[in-house]
Amino acid sequence: MNQEQFDKVKNGKGFIAALDQSGGSTPKALLAYGVQEDAYSSEDEMFDLVHEMRTRIITSPSFNADQILGAILFEQTMDREIEGKYTSEYLADKGIVPFLKVDKGLADEKDGVQLMKPIPDLDKLLERANERGVFGTKMRSNILEPNEKGIKEVVDQQFEVGKQILAAGLMPIIEPEVNVYSDNKEKSEQILKEEIEKHLDQLTDDQQVMLKLSIPTNANEYKSLIEHPRVLRVVALSGGYSRDEANEKLKKNEGLIASFSRALASELSVNQSDEEFDRKLKEAVDTIYDASVNKE
Repeated sequence: MNQEQFDKVKNGKGFIAALDQSGGSTPKALLAYGVQEDAYSSEDEMFDLVHEMRTRIITSPSFNADQILGAILFEQTMDREIEGKYTSEYLADKGIVPFLKVDKGLADEKDGVQLMKPIPDLDKLLERANERGVFGTKMRSNILEPNEKGIKEVVDQQFEVGKQILAAGLMPIIEPEVNVYSDNKEKSEQILKEEIEKHLDQLTDDQQVMLKLSIPTNANEYKSLIEHPRVLRVVALSGGYSRDEANEKLKKNEGLIASFSRALASELSVNQSDEEFDRKLKEAVDTIYDASVNKE
């Protein structure tokens, strides 16, 4: 594991950008960017367009290593190039730590949760990630109800795969998302914290993970996780909140930093001039950075 990148993620001021929309969520991301579905006629053309969008973000001067610690990429983005370099290598050269989304989407709901679908050939994907200079990975589950059985299964699965990722020399971001619009969100978060703590306590002294969690209902609910010696960093997803709302909630949580996706890119458009695009991106980066660093 790259020590310089490890130290930046552990101690750096800033946030992690999520640029990892995959096959199912790419059309929505493009539509929000102003690209209509009739602008492409195949999946290949769709991924070409989303790579153009991500390239525009990553190469912008507003997407800078002073405020952005890392960026999470979709597999196809990792395998594509920006200015003659693999995207992950371009980011690393820019001083931004590259991560890779490795999950293959969500299974059907059962026991109030959605587990991850199986991840075939994960070892081969992790090997390729190492070849591309990727530092860590991310994988998402979804919690809809405070169902103890379901939440336990989510956390068990996350840490089982997380240990496989650690064994490959990569840093896993474990993401058991609690749906921000679900009923009894607060109760789900309490159960989730207890289950995560059980697994953290079982890790060895040379093992650390990262966590990506929904911004909690009660401020500082995850303080014990942030301070746990087996946790490198805890980051928060925006979960469908507007950027302003997500930032305001984030500011109330000491030690919690952002890993926003829609809240980062919501005001960007394919029709903007480069000057306007950079200005809008700078506004987003500045406000998310401020919410991650300056707490109430």
